[in-house]
Amino acid sequence: MICRCLRHPCGGGSNLSQDISYPHEELPAAGTTTAVAPGIEWLRMPLPFALDHINLWLLEDGAGWTAVDTGIALEPVMDAWKSALAGRRLRRQIVTHFHPDHLGLAAWLEQETGAPLAMTLGEYTVAQLVAHQVPPYDLASMVGFFRLHGLDAERIAALQRRGNVYRSGVPAIPASYRRLIDGDVLAIGGRDWRVITGYGHAPEHASLYCDALRVLISGDMLLPRISTNVSAFASSPDCDALGLFLASIKALKALPADTLVLPSHGRPFRGLHARVDELVTHHAARCEDLLGACATPQSAAELIPVLFPREISDAHQTMFAMGEAIAHLTHLEQARPAPRLERVTENGIVRFRKVHQE
Repeated sequence: MICRCLRHPCGGGSNLSQDISYPHEELPAAGTTTAVAPGIEWLRMPLPFALDHINLWLLEDGAGWTAVDTGIALEPVMDAWKSALAGRRLRRQIVTHFHPDHLGLAAWLEQETGAPLAMTLGEYTVAQLVAHQVPPYDLASMVGFFRLHGLDAERIAALQRRGNVYRSGVPAIPASYRRLIDGDVLAIGGRDWRVITGYGHAPEHASLYCDALRVLISGDMLLPRISTNVSAFASSPDCDALGLFLASIKALKALPADTLVLPSHGRPFRGLHARVDELVTHHAARCEDLLGACATPQSAAELIPVLFPREISDAHQTMFAMGEAIAHLTHLEQARPAPRLERVTENGIVRFRKVHQE
């Protein structure tokens, strides 16, 4: 498995809801911060993908600061951090999940500032497994998984040529960390922040909520204008990742509707409940599209154009498109009370067909 945080291009992005608003129009320049709430500053770091930025957050923490996420391991990001931290003491760093744009500079920041890392066990463990290419978290396992689901030889070869790209974004991982657990309450700057774990996008993603400020640092679990990638992986091929993701974001509706959401991509926004509803509707529509296409058995590779109307032109996007397609198909196969798809194996390729209800 090689996982980066570029979001897939399928729908869920053109949000026109009148219930979603953006209180901060100006974007912080690289190396500078913008205050978004008492004691919270916004950094915006570059990414070398079509999704060209990630938001990081600095939380005032007594005589120092706590960072939430680190950015990918690139010189411009390191330079931006040096500018942003000039005259500041970084006391600790919290990483929401293991993807390179979130964990990439954790070891470097620890070396530069002494700030220790905190993250969940699931994220830290998978980071180590992917970085060291331990099966089934390795490239060969991912390629075999996609081949089983119908990916052709040409696109398989393109994936193999990329090698272990995770290591380029995360060249080192801190040797130790503080484990975060769902429900943990962290005291940061005299305020309590509660850890909320979410699933489907990453193994054990940690968001942070402060009730005193009504602020949610959502990481990648809730984005304002694009839909988070939800993929199936060789390590857990029958896992209903989409079901886990939908349950996780629906649970966020227990938070106040006027919560200020600080996402990893896009601008801070209000309208948490409306955005969850949009994403649930979006994924339901994608599932209906797949059902319509599965009157006859179809592989995940054959169904990529159904989920992604625009051309998928490179290996990076192919990886996300395949993972997303398999996740949606598996969700429909495991639907309750009755499956909506069933899988058949033809010539060594897994395909899915619609279950006709009586």
